[in-house]
Amino acid sequence: MRHDTAADEGTVFAQRGSTYYATIVALFASLLLISNISATKGVTFGPVGDFPINTDGGFLLFPLAYVLGDVLSEVYGFKAMRQAIVLGFVVAILGAVTFQFVIVLPGAEYYQGQEAFETVLGLVPLILVASVLGFIVGQTLNSLIVVAMKKRTHAHHLWARLMGSTVVGELADTVIFCSIAAPVIGFTSAADWLNYVILGFLYKTAVEAAMLPITYPVIRWVKRREPSYALTAEGASA
Repeated sequence: MRHDTAADEGTVFAQRGSTYYATIVALFASLLLISNISATKGVTFGPVGDFPINTDGGFLLFPLAYVLGDVLSEVYGFKAMRQAIVLGFVVAILGAVTFQFVIVLPGAEYYQGQEAFETVLGLVPLILVASVLGFIVGQTLNSLIVVAMKKRTHAHHLWARLMGSTVVGELADTVIFCSIAAPVIGFTSAADWLNYVILGFLYKTAVEAAMLPITYPVIRWVKRREPSYALTAEGASA
């Protein structure tokens, strides 16, 4: 039986075949799909002082995808996280293709929402392109840093690898996503784009920092209940 391990460096990972892994990946994919649809709406708060706060509807749930990414990377390793990213975007692409197909279907005589349907869901493919490019780069960096720091620190200092990976991953993700999505959702000036990037990055990073008291026990809970993690940990310490 194969385990994703680095026992010689004091680092272990669980297998991917458990119910826990499947459940976390399902939640991860759901957050991506919901966030991609929500991100088609530009949102402005404020102004705070002289500056408005520009964001999109995806801000509500998208940071939680990074929290789940941290859990997957910490417990299951980089290969498992990479599989989750692929599966998540297969679901997102399926959703985008379905929306485009439904848009071109002839509407019933009583249906009055065609224009609104096209306005909202017609943007999903463009948002998806931005999301795919940003998220693949950001989550890959996030996962690589979590796993590399776990090996380097011999699985100590969880807070450091969670926050260090977040800063790098979220920055790359935010810059790429906002650069593509800003004109799609209506932020067209350089000032609006810069506002969108800076505030988006700070917000998502702050959410992950605020979530640490929850992320810690979730990771511990999964590790304790993953038979393959416990088994491999015992073997590494033997």
